[in-house]
Amino acid sequence: MANTIELEQIKSLLPQWVEESRQLAVQGKVAAYIPELAKSPRDTLGIYIMDTAGGSVAAGDCSFSFTMQSISKVFTLIIALMEHGEAAVFSKVGMEPTGDNFNSMLKLELVAPSRPFNPLINAGAIAVTSLIGGDSPHERSSKILQFFRLLAGNDTLDYDLDVYQSESDTGHLNRSLAYYLKDKGILNDNVEDVLDIYFRHCAVKVTCSDLARMALVLALGGIDPSTGKSIIPRRYVQIAKVFMTTCGMYNASGEFAINVGLPAKSGVSGGILSIVPGRYGIGVVGPALNKKGNSVAGVNLLEKLSGEFEWSLF
Repeated sequence: MANTIELEQIKSLLPQWVEESRQLAVQGKVAAYIPELAKSPRDTLGIYIMDTAGGSVAAGDCSFSFTMQSISKVFTLIIALMEHGEAAVFSKVGMEPTGDNFNSMLKLELVAPSRPFNPLINAGAIAVTSLIGGDSPHERSSKILQFFRLLAGNDTLDYDLDVYQSESDTGHLNRSLAYYLKDKGILNDNVEDVLDIYFRHCAVKVTCSDLARMALVLALGGIDPSTGKSIIPRRYVQIAKVFMTTCGMYNASGEFAINVGLPAKSGVSGGILSIVPGRYGIGVVGPALNKKGNSVAGVNLLEKLSGEFEWSLF
């Protein structure tokens, strides 16, 4: 009942807040290092909030489709954990924030062993992707896509092939990271096969409602809200939430924890997936990014919500 009352309050406030936050988009820039993403309209802003009882509220440009980008890393981590367990996964990738950009190679060269610091930076996500089993890159990608569809409750989720091709054509730094990991024994598979899988799961196309449904599964501790059945072990949800809190907003994660205080993961398409544990799954899109790679308007909107309704976990 409390959630229902709060959801009605959110519904009354959200349209105005979206328009206020939208004005901040002029302070950001759309990601251009993946050429296809540069076509996104800078002033787009949408949000979808889904509660545990099936209620929802939406505002702004919720029908706008965008690719998951780094948000997908949360769920490929979960797949790898479900297939191999913690010991195997964390032999390939660490558990610590880096303080560096998401695509940096710096720490790989400075520390021994040359293991990525966490699974939400590019090097770590590439290492995690290599652990996902299957007899071919196509089979492995299909497994990831089917899992995303299950979490989103949407059997039509698919790749944005233009974005996928754009990422593949321009992913020179990611190739450098992957070949470095191969040289250091972190990657055992064919590098180009792993990168193809990685580029594909980053290019899965969603809307805010898809992200909110995926987030709601995490908010419920791995329970499918449609069936009430566990689809992710609670322990692995816990691990994912910790990484989202400490590393999920790139090297602005500490600032986000102070100002919003919720587990979240952003992507350079402008998406943000966030959760209020036990209560809400949230999907946001705002393609104009700040210098840390996070949606300017989207972060501001989440700050308003968390502050008004005291959602911070800290």
